[in-house]
Amino acid sequence: MKKWISPALLVITFILSAIGHYADWDHTLQFVLSAISVVFVAGFLGRATESVAHYAGQRLGGFLNATFGNAAELIIAFFLVKEGLFDMVKASLTGSIIGNLLLVLGLSIFAGGMKFKVQNFNVTLAGLNGSLMIVAVIALFVPAMFFNTHSITEKDTDVLSLVVAGLLIAAYMAWLIFSMITHKKYLADVTVDNEEELPNEHKPAWSMGRSVIYLILATVMVAFVSEWLVGTLETLTERFGFSELFVGAFLVAIIGNAAEHSAAIMLAMKNKIGAAVEIAVGSSLQIALFVAPVLIFASYFMGNTMDIVFTTIEIVAIAVAVFIAKSIIQDGATNWYEGLLLLAVYMILGVSFYLV
Repeated sequence: MKKWISPALLVITFILSAIGHYADWDHTLQFVLSAISVVFVAGFLGRATESVAHYAGQRLGGFLNATFGNAAELIIAFFLVKEGLFDMVKASLTGSIIGNLLLVLGLSIFAGGMKFKVQNFNVTLAGLNGSLMIVAVIALFVPAMFFNTHSITEKDTDVLSLVVAGLLIAAYMAWLIFSMITHKKYLADVTVDNEEELPNEHKPAWSMGRSVIYLILATVMVAFVSEWLVGTLETLTERFGFSELFVGAFLVAIIGNAAEHSAAIMLAMKNKIGAAVEIAVGSSLQIALFVAPVLIFASYFMGNTMDIVFTTIEIVAIAVAVFIAKSIIQDGATNWYEGLLLLAVYMILGVSFYLV
């Protein structure tokens, strides 16, 4: 009976969200239904990805989990770009980065630390992840500095944005080659002599074929629900007086990060903190080095280029998240108190964004 509850809720919330959208129900109700549906669909996406990851291996699995976990954010952001809501796109990208680095990573480290006193992972990988995060901050800071000091024109800013986006995509592709192919063993995760937490690990719920089919189905469902959700955001911000910054950086980001939340926390509690860090940090890197640049190119081909100039508040929030996350993971060991520190910083930023 229990195993049918989650699929039933997934189908029911998806159907209700569809009816609400096409029957043009009240926009606040549509937002609530779509948000609940996104959470269930993201959870389904997370389970499908985790099942595929079982067959693909832990490092590749972590990458797949981060990639498909970001499908919701990417699709939501694509529809926002299509609507020309560039400020909300940048806010949602900011929220995804700080949400993964502070909320997802913080909850994972805290949950894992409550069960295991100290958890270890590859210190070299932690250092490289930290360096890549700093590159992402530089890529956001430089265009904003040149634009805000009027050193370059608006047209030049679009050109600079496209160049920076291209370089970030190239850097991300090179990182995948480095981490997945040329230095795969060098960055292998720390082995853990603890088998008691893996009683059903070797028996995933679905076969490889079914897992791939469910992965595709979940991604399609995310695409539909994301479009319905985006259609309600403007009304929501006007009705409740929320700023686009708060809606994009926290509401949309938290909803879109549901898949990473569940997967990373479960892995940390199984003493697989390396995989949890790979999902949380890897997802932030993917947003900054791949998703944001892809959206810039997408907007260019739509005829209205979105620049890479983020606001001072957004850059500071990302820089703060990167600074604290890098300082905590750089030694390759974590405990519950470090997770609590990440969550405290996230709450500070959350209240600050709400008051903007």
